[in-house]
Amino acid sequence: MTENLAKIADLTGAFRLAELIDYQEHSVVSREIIRKPSGTLTVFAFDADEGLSEHTAPFDAIVYLLDGSAEITIDAKPYSVGTGEMIIMPAHKPHALKAVTRFKMLLVMIK
Repeated sequence: MTENLAKIADLTGAFRLAELIDYQEHSVVSREIIRKPSGTLTVFAFDADEGLSEHTAPFDAIVYLLDGSAEITIDAKPYSVGTGEMIIMPAHKPHALKAVTRFKMLLVMIK
């Protein structure tokens, strides 16, 4: 628990999620904000044309786009998601993410 508090100590007070992480050329980068037994909050930045290949997770996941646009495929169905929109990826359903333009997102994993 102390380790988690040390990781988020610099986030005391109000902050802008999109400013917690920068884009990196040809990369997907992430920054974990909170890790608890009940779930995690992580901010990601995807450069254009980058993505995460199809996979499953044992928990429900919520993606909220902070900037840009992405194609998120859930159970073989593609969805266009843009700035200010969110989508729920149900547990045990295959999903993948692809940057249409560079984008930043908040990933909320609920265990």
